[in-house]
Amino acid sequence: MTPALWQRPRPAQPPADFAVLLEQLHVAIAAIGSRFRRAALASSLSAEDLVLMHAIAVTAAPIEVFMIDTGRLPLSTLRVRQASEARMGVAIRVVTPDPRAVADHEQRHGRFGFYESVAVRHACCHLRKVEPLERALAGRDAWLTGQRRAQGPERAHLQVEETDVARGVAKFNLLAAWSDDDLWHAVERFALPVNELYERGYPSIGCDPCSRAVRAGEDPRAGRWWWETANSKECGLHRPPPRAAVEEQR
Repeated sequence: MTPALWQRPRPAQPPADFAVLLEQLHVAIAAIGSRFRRAALASSLSAEDLVLMHAIAVTAAPIEVFMIDTGRLPLSTLRVRQASEARMGVAIRVVTPDPRAVADHEQRHGRFGFYESVAVRHACCHLRKVEPLERALAGRDAWLTGQRRAQGPERAHLQVEETDVARGVAKFNLLAAWSDDDLWHAVERFALPVNELYERGYPSIGCDPCSRAVRAGEDPRAGRWWWETANSKECGLHRPPPRAAVEEQR
C-alpha cells in the first residue's frame, strides 16, 4: 500500500491567535517600509511569500518584491507569479542567473550532475540562486523572507529580526512564529493563488528536479534534494555559500 502523502492543513476555524499575528504582521511590514529605504521581499512564490506579498499590498508599504527564476522552476510556480500579480496588484521583479555561468556548468557536469555530487549541487544552487540573490540585494538595506520555524529542525530557532552579517543588512523572517494552521488559514481567508503542487504532496517547492512530494509525517523539507543526507537541506540563500560552490565559479 502506498504511504499517504503530505496534505496541506485546512483548519476548520481560525487559529486562536491569528488576529493578533495578522495585526503584528501588518504593523511590522509598515514599520519596515518606513524604517528602510530599499527593503525587498525575496519571494520563491511559496504560500508564505504570498502571505507577505498580500501584507505588502494591504499596507501599501514601499517594499519591492522580487523572485529568482532559476531556469528550472516548475511551470506551476511560474503560473503563480502571474496569478499573484493579478490578485494583489504588486509587480514581481524577476532576477535570472548568468546564462554563461549556467552553460559552463552544464557543459562540465551535465544538466543533472547535481544528483551525483553534493559539491556540484551546491555549485548549481550557487549560480542559479545565490549569485542572482546577491545582485538582487546589492544596495539594499533590508530583506524579508518567508522562513518559518515550523518548516523543519534547521529553522527551529529562527529569529523574527536578525542581521545578515555576510551582506551587512537587516533580515526579517516575519512569519517565523506562524504555525502551519496560521499559514493555511491566511491562504484560505485571502484567497491566495498558491502553487498547485501543494495539493500533490509538496510542502516545500524549489527547482523541479530537486523537489518531490513527501509522505505524511515526514520532515516538510524531506522532498528537497531527497537523494542527499538530512544535514544538507539548504541551498545557500540563508547562509554563506559553501567553499566548493564559490570555487566552482572561479
